[in-house]
Amino acid sequence: MIGQLVAIQGTMFPRFWNIIISPGQCKEQETMTRDEWHKLIEMPKMLDYGVYLNVEPLLQCQKPLDQLCNGDELQFQIVHQVEELWMKLIAYTLVDVRDFIDRGNTHRVVTLMGRVHRLMRLMTQQLELLETMSPREYQEVRKQLGNGSGQESPGFQVLLRMPNDLWESFKAVYLDGRGLTVADIYDARYDHGDSYVVAEALIEYDELFQKFRAMHICLVHRSIGMGSRSLKGRPVQLLESGARHRFFPELWDIRCDMTDAWGASYGVVRKPIHTVA
Repeated sequence: MIGQLVAIQGTMFPRFWNIIISPGQCKEQETMTRDEWHKLIEMPKMLDYGVYLNVEPLLQCQKPLDQLCNGDELQFQIVHQVEELWMKLIAYTLVDVRDFIDRGNTHRVVTLMGRVHRLMRLMTQQLELLETMSPREYQEVRKQLGNGSGQESPGFQVLLRMPNDLWESFKAVYLDGRGLTVADIYDARYDHGDSYVVAEALIEYDELFQKFRAMHICLVHRSIGMGSRSLKGRPVQLLESGARHRFFPELWDIRCDMTDAWGASYGVVRKPIHTVA
Protein backbone atom coordinates (compact mmCIF):
# COMPACT_ATOMS: atom_id res chain seq x y z
CA MET A 1 0.00 0.00 0.00
CA ILE A 2 1.82 3.18 1.12
CA GLY A 3 5.52 3.01 1.89
CA GLN A 4 8.85 2.02 0.46
CA LEU A 5 8.64 -1.63 1.46
CA VAL A 6 5.62 -3.87 1.90
CA ALA A 7 5.92 -7.50 2.95
CA ILE A 8 2.94 -9.81 2.54
CA GLN A 9 3.16 -13.18 4.22
CA GLY A 10 0.53 -15.85 4.00
CA THR A 11 -0.12 -18.15 6.90
CA MET A 12 -3.53 -19.43 5.84
CA PHE A 13 -2.44 -20.99 2.56
CA PRO A 14 0.46 -23.45 2.34
CA ARG A 15 1.36 -22.40 -1.22
CA PHE A 16 0.93 -18.66 -0.76
CA TRP A 17 3.61 -16.32 -2.03
CA ASN A 18 6.12 -14.63 0.14
CA ILE A 19 6.16 -11.36 -1.75
CA ILE A 20 8.51 -8.49 -1.13
CA ILE A 21 7.53 -5.37 -3.03
CA SER A 22 10.03 -2.55 -3.30
CA PRO A 23 10.42 0.19 -5.90
CA GLY A 24 10.85 -1.50 -9.28
CA GLN A 25 11.08 -5.00 -7.81
CA CYS A 26 8.67 -7.88 -7.23
CA LYS A 27 9.97 -11.31 -6.23
CA GLU A 28 7.67 -14.30 -6.39
CA GLN A 29 8.52 -17.68 -4.94
CA GLU A 30 5.59 -19.79 -6.06
CA THR A 31 2.47 -19.33 -8.18
CA MET A 32 -1.03 -19.93 -6.85
CA THR A 33 -4.12 -21.63 -8.19
CA ARG A 34 -7.33 -19.78 -9.04
CA ASP A 35 -9.02 -21.08 -5.88
CA GLU A 36 -6.10 -19.99 -3.71
CA TRP A 37 -6.22 -16.51 -5.22
CA HIS A 38 -9.95 -16.31 -4.55
CA LYS A 39 -9.38 -17.25 -0.91
CA LEU A 40 -6.71 -14.59 -0.59
CA ILE A 41 -8.95 -11.97 -2.25
CA GLU A 42 -11.76 -12.72 0.20
CA MET A 43 -9.62 -13.19 3.34
CA PRO A 44 -6.39 -11.20 3.13
CA LYS A 45 -4.21 -10.67 6.19
CA MET A 46 -5.38 -7.75 8.31
CA LEU A 47 -2.88 -5.34 9.86
CA ASP A 48 -3.65 -2.00 11.50
CA TYR A 49 -4.66 -0.32 8.23
CA GLY A 50 -7.20 -3.01 7.40
CA VAL A 51 -8.49 -3.17 10.98
CA TYR A 52 -9.03 0.60 11.17
CA LEU A 53 -10.95 0.62 7.88
CA ASN A 54 -13.00 -2.47 8.80
CA VAL A 55 -11.81 -4.10 5.58
CA GLU A 56 -12.69 -7.63 6.71
CA PRO A 57 -16.46 -7.00 7.03
CA LEU A 58 -16.26 -4.70 4.00
CA LEU A 59 -14.97 -7.55 1.83
CA GLN A 60 -17.80 -9.74 3.10
CA CYS A 61 -20.46 -7.32 1.82
CA GLN A 62 -20.43 -9.01 -1.58
CA LYS A 63 -21.49 -12.50 -2.56
CA PRO A 64 -18.89 -15.21 -1.98
CA LEU A 65 -16.86 -15.51 -5.18
CA ASP A 66 -17.91 -19.12 -5.70
CA GLN A 67 -21.60 -18.09 -5.66
CA LEU A 68 -21.50 -15.32 -8.28
CA CYS A 69 -23.86 -15.88 -11.20
CA ASN A 70 -21.19 -14.76 -13.67
CA GLY A 71 -17.89 -12.90 -13.86
CA ASP A 72 -19.57 -9.47 -13.82
CA GLU A 73 -21.78 -9.78 -10.75
CA LEU A 74 -18.97 -8.79 -8.38
CA GLN A 75 -18.39 -5.62 -10.39
CA PHE A 76 -22.13 -4.87 -10.37
CA GLN A 77 -22.32 -5.22 -6.59
CA ILE A 78 -19.17 -3.25 -5.85
CA VAL A 79 -20.04 -0.34 -8.14
CA HIS A 80 -23.46 0.06 -6.54
CA GLN A 81 -22.14 -0.42 -3.01
CA VAL A 82 -19.52 2.27 -3.63
CA GLU A 83 -22.29 4.53 -4.96
CA GLU A 84 -24.11 4.07 -1.65
CA LEU A 85 -20.96 5.06 0.24
CA TRP A 86 -20.47 8.17 -1.88
CA MET A 87 -24.10 9.11 -1.33
CA LYS A 88 -23.67 8.63 2.42
CA LEU A 89 -20.72 11.03 2.34
CA ILE A 90 -22.66 13.52 0.20
CA ALA A 91 -25.62 13.44 2.59
CA TYR A 92 -23.36 13.82 5.63
CA THR A 93 -21.62 16.77 3.98
CA LEU A 94 -24.90 18.44 3.00
CA VAL A 95 -26.05 18.32 6.62
CA ASP A 96 -22.93 20.32 7.49
CA VAL A 97 -23.56 22.63 4.54
CA ARG A 98 -27.00 23.49 5.86
CA ASP A 99 -25.54 24.29 9.28
CA PHE A 100 -22.99 26.64 7.72
CA ILE A 101 -25.70 28.25 5.58
CA ASP A 102 -27.68 28.89 8.76
CA ARG A 103 -24.61 30.60 10.22
CA GLY A 104 -23.97 32.58 7.04
CA ASN A 105 -20.47 31.07 6.78
CA THR A 106 -20.09 31.42 3.03
CA HIS A 107 -16.49 30.20 2.80
CA ARG A 108 -17.30 26.90 4.49
CA VAL A 109 -20.43 26.47 2.40
CA VAL A 110 -18.54 26.93 -0.85
CA THR A 111 -15.68 24.66 0.24
CA LEU A 112 -17.99 21.83 1.28
CA MET A 113 -20.16 22.20 -1.81
CA GLY A 114 -16.98 21.84 -3.85
CA ARG A 115 -16.49 18.48 -2.14
CA VAL A 116 -20.07 17.50 -3.00
CA HIS A 117 -19.52 18.49 -6.64
CA ARG A 118 -16.43 16.27 -6.84
CA LEU A 119 -18.32 13.38 -5.29
CA MET A 120 -21.13 13.75 -7.82
CA ARG A 121 -18.62 13.64 -10.67
CA LEU A 122 -17.05 10.50 -9.18
CA MET A 123 -20.46 8.84 -8.94
CA THR A 124 -21.22 9.65 -12.56
CA GLN A 125 -17.83 8.59 -13.89
CA GLN A 126 -17.80 5.22 -12.14
CA LEU A 127 -21.07 4.23 -13.82
CA GLU A 128 -18.97 3.79 -16.96
CA LEU A 129 -17.59 0.59 -15.42
CA LEU A 130 -21.01 -1.02 -15.88
CA GLU A 131 -20.82 -0.39 -19.62
CA THR A 132 -18.24 -3.19 -19.80
CA MET A 133 -21.04 -5.69 -19.13
CA SER A 134 -22.74 -7.28 -22.10
CA PRO A 135 -26.58 -7.19 -22.24
CA ARG A 136 -26.62 -10.97 -21.75
CA GLU A 137 -24.43 -10.82 -18.64
CA TYR A 138 -26.55 -8.04 -17.19
CA GLN A 139 -29.71 -10.10 -17.73
CA GLU A 140 -28.13 -12.87 -15.65
CA VAL A 141 -27.26 -10.40 -12.89
CA ARG A 142 -30.69 -8.79 -13.08
CA LYS A 143 -32.32 -12.11 -12.19
CA GLN A 144 -30.55 -11.94 -8.83
CA LEU A 145 -32.22 -8.63 -7.85
CA GLY A 146 -35.64 -10.02 -6.99
CA ASN A 147 -37.98 -7.05 -7.34
CA GLY A 148 -35.22 -4.58 -6.54
CA SER A 149 -34.74 -1.35 -8.44
CA GLY A 150 -32.15 1.40 -8.36
CA GLN A 151 -34.95 3.79 -7.46
CA GLU A 152 -35.03 2.05 -4.05
CA SER A 153 -31.42 3.02 -3.34
CA PRO A 154 -31.35 4.13 0.33
CA GLY A 155 -28.75 6.81 -0.31
CA PHE A 156 -30.57 8.07 -3.39
CA GLN A 157 -33.81 8.41 -1.45
CA VAL A 158 -32.04 10.37 1.31
CA LEU A 159 -30.50 12.77 -1.21
CA LEU A 160 -33.88 13.40 -2.84
CA ARG A 161 -35.23 14.64 0.50
CA MET A 162 -32.42 17.06 1.34
CA PRO A 163 -32.68 19.93 -1.19
CA ASN A 164 -35.82 21.40 0.35
CA ASP A 165 -34.06 21.91 3.69
CA LEU A 166 -31.07 23.46 1.92
CA TRP A 167 -33.32 25.83 0.00
CA GLU A 168 -35.25 26.92 3.07
CA SER A 169 -32.01 27.73 4.90
CA PHE A 170 -30.57 29.55 1.88
CA LYS A 171 -33.76 31.57 1.43
CA ALA A 172 -33.93 32.52 5.12
CA VAL A 173 -30.29 33.61 5.41
CA TYR A 174 -29.07 34.69 1.99
CA LEU A 175 -32.29 36.07 0.51
CA ASP A 176 -34.92 37.13 3.08
CA GLY A 177 -32.29 37.76 5.73
CA ARG A 178 -30.54 40.24 3.44
CA GLY A 179 -33.61 41.75 1.85
CA LEU A 180 -32.84 40.15 -1.51
CA THR A 181 -34.67 38.12 -4.13
CA VAL A 182 -33.28 35.64 -6.65
CA ALA A 183 -33.77 38.32 -9.32
CA ASP A 184 -31.74 40.75 -7.22
CA ILE A 185 -28.69 38.53 -6.78
CA TYR A 186 -28.61 37.49 -10.43
CA ASP A 187 -29.62 40.71 -12.17
CA ALA A 188 -31.10 43.83 -10.57
CA ARG A 189 -28.55 44.03 -7.71
CA TYR A 190 -25.93 41.64 -9.01
CA ASP A 191 -22.56 42.04 -7.31
CA HIS A 192 -21.17 38.47 -7.35
CA GLY A 193 -21.53 38.52 -3.57
CA ASP A 194 -22.11 35.81 -0.98
CA SER A 195 -25.74 35.18 -1.92
CA TYR A 196 -24.79 34.70 -5.55
CA VAL A 197 -21.86 32.31 -4.98
CA VAL A 198 -23.89 30.13 -2.60
CA ALA A 199 -26.76 30.05 -5.11
CA GLU A 200 -24.32 28.97 -7.83
CA ALA A 201 -22.91 26.24 -5.59
CA LEU A 202 -26.44 24.92 -5.10
CA ILE A 203 -27.35 25.00 -8.77
CA GLU A 204 -24.10 23.24 -9.70
CA TYR A 205 -25.05 20.41 -7.35
CA ASP A 206 -28.49 20.34 -8.98
CA GLU A 207 -26.91 20.21 -12.44
CA LEU A 208 -24.48 17.44 -11.50
CA PHE A 209 -27.28 15.39 -9.97
CA GLN A 210 -29.26 15.70 -13.21
CA LYS A 211 -26.17 14.60 -15.16
CA PHE A 212 -25.84 11.58 -12.89
CA ARG A 213 -29.44 10.62 -13.57
CA ALA A 214 -28.96 11.20 -17.30
CA MET A 215 -25.90 8.94 -17.29
CA HIS A 216 -27.96 6.30 -15.53
CA ILE A 217 -30.58 6.54 -18.28
CA CYS A 218 -27.89 6.03 -20.92
CA LEU A 219 -26.74 2.97 -19.01
CA VAL A 220 -30.29 1.61 -19.00
CA HIS A 221 -30.50 2.23 -22.75
CA ARG A 222 -27.31 0.25 -23.26
CA SER A 223 -28.05 -2.63 -20.89
CA ILE A 224 -31.79 -3.41 -21.08
CA GLY A 225 -33.27 -0.86 -23.49
CA MET A 226 -35.78 1.89 -22.79
CA GLY A 227 -38.76 0.05 -24.24
CA SER A 228 -38.71 -2.64 -21.56
CA ARG A 229 -40.39 -2.73 -18.18
CA SER A 230 -38.66 -2.47 -14.84
CA LEU A 231 -38.51 -5.31 -12.31
CA LYS A 232 -41.58 -3.72 -10.71
CA GLY A 233 -43.46 -3.76 -14.00
CA ARG A 234 -43.22 -0.04 -14.71
CA PRO A 235 -41.89 1.28 -18.01
CA VAL A 236 -38.31 2.40 -17.64
CA GLN A 237 -39.27 5.59 -19.51
CA LEU A 238 -40.34 6.81 -16.06
CA LEU A 239 -36.63 7.32 -15.38
CA GLU A 240 -36.61 10.12 -17.94
CA SER A 241 -39.25 12.10 -16.06
CA GLY A 242 -37.18 11.80 -12.89
CA ALA A 243 -34.09 13.07 -14.70
CA ARG A 244 -35.94 16.27 -15.56
CA HIS A 245 -36.67 17.01 -11.89
CA ARG A 246 -34.91 20.12 -10.57
CA PHE A 247 -33.98 20.62 -6.92
CA PHE A 248 -33.91 24.42 -7.06
CA PRO A 249 -36.32 25.54 -9.80
CA GLU A 250 -36.12 29.21 -8.80
CA LEU A 251 -32.42 29.24 -9.66
CA TRP A 252 -33.13 27.78 -13.10
CA ASP A 253 -36.16 29.94 -13.84
CA ILE A 254 -34.27 33.18 -13.27
CA ARG A 255 -32.22 32.42 -16.39
CA CYS A 256 -35.37 32.30 -18.49
CA ASP A 257 -36.75 35.42 -16.83
CA MET A 258 -33.53 37.34 -17.49
CA THR A 259 -33.37 36.24 -21.11
CA ASP A 260 -36.97 37.32 -21.69
CA ALA A 261 -36.43 40.64 -19.92
CA TRP A 262 -33.15 41.45 -21.62
CA GLY A 263 -34.50 40.20 -24.92
CA ALA A 264 -37.34 42.70 -24.77
CA SER A 265 -34.80 45.50 -25.04
CA TYR A 266 -33.46 44.33 -28.37
CA GLY A 267 -36.43 42.45 -29.78
CA VAL A 268 -36.92 38.86 -30.80
CA VAL A 269 -35.32 39.38 -34.19
CA ARG A 270 -32.13 41.41 -34.16
CA LYS A 271 -30.33 43.13 -36.94
CA PRO A 272 -27.20 41.37 -38.16
CA ILE A 273 -23.90 42.78 -36.90
CA HIS A 274 -21.97 41.82 -40.05
CA THR A 275 -21.73 44.21 -42.92
CA VAL A 276 -24.15 43.46 -45.74
CA ALA A 277 -22.36 43.60 -49.10
